[in-house]
Amino acid sequence: MALGQNHTTVMRFILLGLTDQADLKQLLFAIFLLIYSMTLVGNLGMIDLIRTSSPLHTPMYFLLSVLSFLDICNSSVFTPMLLTSFLTTDQSISLVGCVVQMALMILHGTGECLLLAIMAYDRFVAICYPLLYYTIMSKHFCVQLVVVTYAVGVFISAVQTGNAFSLPFCGPNIIDHYFCDIPPVLQLACSDTTTANIILLFFSTLVTVPTVSVILVSYAYILVTICRLRSLDAQRKAFSTCASHLTALSLFYGSVFLVYVQPNPESASAYNKILTVFYTIVIPMLNPLVYSLRNKDVKAAVQVRVLNLSQKGIFQKAI
Repeated sequence: MALGQNHTTVMRFILLGLTDQADLKQLLFAIFLLIYSMTLVGNLGMIDLIRTSSPLHTPMYFLLSVLSFLDICNSSVFTPMLLTSFLTTDQSISLVGCVVQMALMILHGTGECLLLAIMAYDRFVAICYPLLYYTIMSKHFCVQLVVVTYAVGVFISAVQTGNAFSLPFCGPNIIDHYFCDIPPVLQLACSDTTTANIILLFFSTLVTVPTVSVILVSYAYILVTICRLRSLDAQRKAFSTCASHLTALSLFYGSVFLVYVQPNPESASAYNKILTVFYTIVIPMLNPLVYSLRNKDVKAAVQVRVLNLSQKGIFQKAI
């Protein structure tokens, strides 16, 4: 399809992936297959545990089940294609496939930012206003928050993806990454990208600044409230309810900021790839472990669930 007189629109992109060394590809395939399997098992197990365990039918764990769902979706946007790239010589992705991958990446990334902020607000209400917790964080309100999260995610995704692919692409078509991220795609546009980069910065700021502000303000109030508690045991208990969420926040935002908040991100593509792997593929695997290993309620629910399943298995064998 012609674009002007001397340019042809790019219809496929070449993803360079993580490595071009054939001897590393089999090892990386095994590692990422294990990570993806653990991600699916861990997050599906967390969703099932929250659904079947009545002590976990609280706003906090409802939001955690949504986070697990987002982690499954987010990991599934990147990992299957990355696994395929280790086994085949064809590293290409169609223009449509690139658009879809970017749109889903932005949707789930935006959703995770918003959800982590909502979870911080949930902890703020639970610790600072415990008597009003179930009134404020009602089931209806939690569902509304999740719907708004997805609505905002769809809007930001549509704007950002449209912003990137409204530009003409007439070659080269090589993306030095393992997926269609916005910055490397914009670098391939054969027109001025100043406006596109300003729009990217504006909407990225629009998502991150309010969410980080909510998180910081929420935890500032939480810290003040915990310090005012007279009992050390009460302080320890209050802090333990926030520890898992703080760990998840540190992992996610730490790696995201290290990737995107750089004076010249183009000069450190290999470094960025490793960090991007961490927050797109590794963190979705770690979140269920963080929330289960540091949470007494989840540990107790796991024990009850395992006990019930073993009893059912014994009963079926007896029949």
